Amino acid sequence: MSKGRLIIGQERFALTIERLCHQLIEQHGAFDNTCLIGIQPRGVRLSGRLYQRLSAILSKDDILYGKLDITFYRDDFRTREKPLKASPTEIDFIVEDKRVVLVDDVLYTGRTVQAALTALNHYGRPRQVELLALVDRQFNRHLPIQSDYVGVRVDALDEAYVRVDWAESAGEDRVLLFVDKKEAEK
Repeated sequence: MSKGRLIIGQERFALTIERLCHQLIEQHGAFDNTCLIGIQPRGVRLSGRLYQRLSAILSKDDILYGKLDITFYRDDFRTREKPLKASPTEIDFIVEDKRVVLVDDVLYTGRTVQAALTALNHYGRPRQVELLALVDRQFNRHLPIQSDYVGVRVDALDEAYVRVDWAESAGEDRVLLFVDKKEAEK
């Protein structure tokens, strides 16, 4: 089994989550007119962590939180070799005139975020949309999309692959860089 290069280990991972929460609080205060929406599937783990930590820091249990599936909004869903599996959308509120923080684990080409913005329109017209990404692969963008909140920026070749591991599924929280995607899937 090949190993990727460790970008963020468990301790720094926890610090990064904490820092992102405090940056969100600086911009959104008590989240009174702000909602947090994780992009299915991989942004949901990060958004769930952020939601739990923000709720604890702010001593609030009513922060609006949702999970957005973008499967059929992707511009490549008909061209994939394997059929895509949809995840549930769980948004029980309207985003009309709210500040929305979209959350994903890795910002790469920007296509996932484009699909999320399109899907989000079904829940109203937000006043503002911001993007939070744990990892920003800043030199690989296909669309003019950028993160407002970033855990770490990574410069990597197009063939390289960034994988976020979560304690719930991989035993520890970490971010790894692989030479190519096939290596990351081993």
